[in-house]
Amino acid sequence: MLFNSIEFTLFLPVVFLLYWFVFNRNIRLQNLFIVAASYLFYGWWDWRFLILIFFTSLCSYVAGRLIESRPRQARWISAANIVLNLGILCTFKYYDFFIQSFADLFGFAADSLLLKIILPVGISFYTFQALSYSIDVYRKKLQATHDIAAFFAYISFFPQLVAGPIERATNLLPQFLRSRTFDITQATDGVRQALWGLFKKMVVADNCAILANYVFENHATESGGMLILGALAFTFQIYGDFSGYSDIAIGVSRLFGFELMRNFHFPYFSRDIAEFWRRWHISLNTWFRDYIYIPLGGSRGSKASIIRNTFVIFLLSGLWHGANWTFVVWGAYNALLFLPLILAQRNRRNLGEIAEGRIFPSGREIIRIAATFILIVIGWIIFRAENIDHAWEYISRICSPALFEPVIWPDSWFETAFIHSLIGIVLLQTVEWFQRSKQHALQFNRGGVIRFSAVRFSIYYLLLIAIYLMFAQQQAFIYFQF
Repeated sequence: MLFNSIEFTLFLPVVFLLYWFVFNRNIRLQNLFIVAASYLFYGWWDWRFLILIFFTSLCSYVAGRLIESRPRQARWISAANIVLNLGILCTFKYYDFFIQSFADLFGFAADSLLLKIILPVGISFYTFQALSYSIDVYRKKLQATHDIAAFFAYISFFPQLVAGPIERATNLLPQFLRSRTFDITQATDGVRQALWGLFKKMVVADNCAILANYVFENHATESGGMLILGALAFTFQIYGDFSGYSDIAIGVSRLFGFELMRNFHFPYFSRDIAEFWRRWHISLNTWFRDYIYIPLGGSRGSKASIIRNTFVIFLLSGLWHGANWTFVVWGAYNALLFLPLILAQRNRRNLGEIAEGRIFPSGREIIRIAATFILIVIGWIIFRAENIDHAWEYISRICSPALFEPVIWPDSWFETAFIHSLIGIVLLQTVEWFQRSKQHALQFNRGGVIRFSAVRFSIYYLLLIAIYLMFAQQQAFIYFQF
């Protein structure tokens, strides 16, 4: 079920009303209802996926109980749960990829060895969420829960189930264990954030997708200028798509009294690549930091060990995104961009807000933002390409005489998508720049002209009109495939 679908438009108000007006007197019934609603939401794609998420949830719940009750065997129980969950993930997501890669390397047919199974939607997200629980129980950062309904609700909570944020049990699980009351301020702010997420998805991302898909599919015959346009389109497509999903997930969760972690912090305003990765997909990056980077030694050892640890988490992050060598190369590319910052000990230089206390950035900040953005765009070309050859040909053609060929629109539909994308991107970047110190772009202080309700509601209606007039063909969220 997609957030931008008619089905979800009907699903959400029904679940909301039942949650607050029928099941609100008993927290356990409320949690069971969340599980039922979440399983309906998730099973809408394919009911068979429910078997896997049920099994993952049950195993992680039992592992937590056993770790707590059998401290002498806790390490082995925790390790067994990690192996089991990662084994399921690797079987569904990576088995065919590695078998086919091995066959290509040694030149034999692999068809008879391939499983050819459907990748369950969002399996990487809920698997990492389940792993964080058992690891934190083992580390004694969290007590094992005895409330199976609350635990199953934590793993399957429908707003963030299929594309994050990847919630830690230390943050989200306790919220299922305490009673919740409806907070109108929390709910209305959630609606605003969800509205902004829909705008980013339906106006920015889906229109940019039309441009990016056409250019990447026809890269061999298009001009260098068109290839640059395609790369920029995908750059804003993936941001609008993924951060839009996170905004909707966080906003919808607030309607039910839950606070999810922030997943994006206006990343395209970053002044170096380290700052970008502190602002992009925060839940995944902090997961790798806490469960892999720091246990490996983090930044405490020699320069060589720090570089090794950096490459490990970026290569794993690349592989987490999908079974394709382009993702591994993309991870290595970002790790290489980190090297100068690590060697110069400047990877934590830009921790504060960009242009704090000022309307516009300085000239030096503009140069740093632009340089970082260009490096990010190159990385997204690798990420979007079908294979390594595709990425190489795409980048090589931009750097060839094709760069000076005239840009020719393929048809009127392309021009319409371009105009809608341009309007959406300009509005997106402008609003987010002036709101860069806020938790989300529509979080307004009650000062200045915003104190007038007419002004605030005008903004909301303008966004709704923009969504209605400029929405493109409905497309699934990019990160559903991960």
